[in-house]
Amino acid sequence: MIVLPDAQGLARAVDLLRAGSVVAFPTETVYGLGADAFNPAAVAEIYRLKNRPSWNPLIAHVASAAAARAVVDHWPDEADELAGLFWPGPLTLVLRRGPGTLAVRVPAHDVALRLLDAVGIPLAAPSANRSEGISPTTAEHVVRSLPEVPLVLDGGACALGIESTVLDLTTDVPRLLRPGALGLRAIREAIGPVELPAEVDDGVQRPSPGMGRRHYAPRARLVLVDEIKDVEGYEGPVGVLTYKDYPGAELLSPDPREYAADLYAALHRLDDAGVATIVALTPPATEEWLAVRDRLSRAAAR
Repeated sequence: MIVLPDAQGLARAVDLLRAGSVVAFPTETVYGLGADAFNPAAVAEIYRLKNRPSWNPLIAHVASAAAARAVVDHWPDEADELAGLFWPGPLTLVLRRGPGTLAVRVPAHDVALRLLDAVGIPLAAPSANRSEGISPTTAEHVVRSLPEVPLVLDGGACALGIESTVLDLTTDVPRLLRPGALGLRAIREAIGPVELPAEVDDGVQRPSPGMGRRHYAPRARLVLVDEIKDVEGYEGPVGVLTYKDYPGAELLSPDPREYAADLYAALHRLDDAGVATIVALTPPATEEWLAVRDRLSRAAAR
């Protein structure tokens, strides 16, 4: 059920979450499927609804940097610097908690922050869609992918449209685990060198979500090409996704941030149009396009 994030809607969401159920809510990146991060039964419901593999971890969302510090055992200087610069915002920090780690962030969305403040507990909140599918950027996307979710707070379309950047601060040199909406250059300017991510085989426990070989995928087959010339040879009907002019294409911005903001929505539109194949122009191999290239390459994996 989709509801407005007014006082009544938030109260209903809080009641469900405190009862160990799940609620979908908007963030500036994508819609999340939230549950009490420290309630094993509630977290298990996230995994069940999403059909999410157990080796794929979750991110805890909290209302402030102070709340993040309260749920981890070690808060390094880099965390202070990054939280001061980029929270609330699309940056997730992996920090020490007990014998393991915890990924945590403060989202930059009024509805998410009001919900977190009202419920008073950290919320685990992966994207509110079936595992491996396209992440949702509207409430309607959530309902189509996860019709069993009891409540969806409708905060409109997500502004950034792509998941948070995940940075591991438990290593000697901070390590990028998942490229995302916050660019790597901004992080380097804040704290210095950052190691790039390494691939991890599926089935192996990992420190960050979004590292599966196949992820963010539409129902249609997605094919990456270096140049779009002729799409007649692909299984049809065919949709085209590009940042350059092409007749009848889903034309996205040549600016990497604007492209990312509409990427998932464009993939949803093409799926809704019933295409069998999506031919996508490969973005430039530059750092600014790192997150978009990551999402497209995983969506194209077979």
